Amino acid sequence: MPPEQNPSFAAAFAPALLDPTRTVPAIVTGPNGKAAGRRYAVYRNNVTVSLIDALAAIYPAVLRITGPDFFRAMARFHVRRTPPASPLLFDYGHGFPDFIAQYEHAQAVPWLADVARIERAWLDAYHARDAAPLSPARLSAIVPERLADIVFTPHPALGIVRSPFSAVTIFAANRDDAPVERIDASTPEDALITRPEFDVTVRRLPPGGAVFAACLASGRSLGEAAASALEASPEFDIASNIAGLIEAGAFTSLAPGDA
Repeated sequence: MPPEQNPSFAAAFAPALLDPTRTVPAIVTGPNGKAAGRRYAVYRNNVTVSLIDALAAIYPAVLRITGPDFFRAMARFHVRRTPPASPLLFDYGHGFPDFIAQYEHAQAVPWLADVARIERAWLDAYHARDAAPLSPARLSAIVPERLADIVFTPHPALGIVRSPFSAVTIFAANRDDAPVERIDASTPEDALITRPEFDVTVRRLPPGGAVFAACLASGRSLGEAAASALEASPEFDIASNIAGLIEAGAFTSLAPGDA
């Protein structure tokens, strides 16, 4: 068995890769058993750079907002604290938004973590399992007296991100190279992330919409979800919200109460 496929070798080799303060593992040697500290340092640096590059690809809006130098310095701290749990680089960085929220030097932009959460949800939606979205005709076929008991099955790509800041607007303004005008970040915005076919879409939900969508996604009935949304926002409009969710491809089917 090659050394790199030996579990004991990997267990000794890997822990120091993301921690430059740790010594080179004794198991790492060069030709004729000589020390291989320089070789290990090069490999260690390559691993760190690769993970930082992966974060930059996953969070392009955050990168654009902060600039490359700030982003890479912040990402380096995260990488050193959080080794990957999967061999797939696109699966790395789920904890990065929470790290940003706690990162000392990002406190001046408190909305940055929520922008990152939308970006993470965007990528998760992109890689989610394919599923045909619910047809509007399916819901219209339900008799009115049974509507309150209907339970929806969420689309695998469905994501909801709530923010006390204008995170959806900031996200949308920084996902390409177009000039960004001044944005008032103080307006709360909630994002709906879906991928009904091939393209991921991010929509800003109306007041009460995030509560409504989250309740339905968790398996609560239409009547229960509407009651929770109205409690959160008295101006909530159930008809326009359910129409918007179905149009966005947020669900795939109606669960047992549908006949």
